[in-house]
Amino acid sequence: MREVDLSGAGWRKSTRSGAAQGDCVEVALVQASVAVRDSKHPVGPVLLFSLGEWQSFVAGAKAGEFDR
Repeated sequence: MREVDLSGAGWRKSTRSGAAQGDCVEVALVQASVAVRDSKHPVGPVLLFSLGEWQSFVAGAKAGEFDR
């Protein structure tokens, strides 16, 4: 497992997230990786993806691959 220093991470939340919407994730670009965490539990676990993995996920989401 790879160690990444998240202490200086600039976490971002979707602009579509509002104060009334509690189901949000935050992402940060750190050391050529994308870190993802639950905005309601910022000290909790973090998922780490390579840039290629993240780009594939975003492309799939935009293409509707995860639509129900």
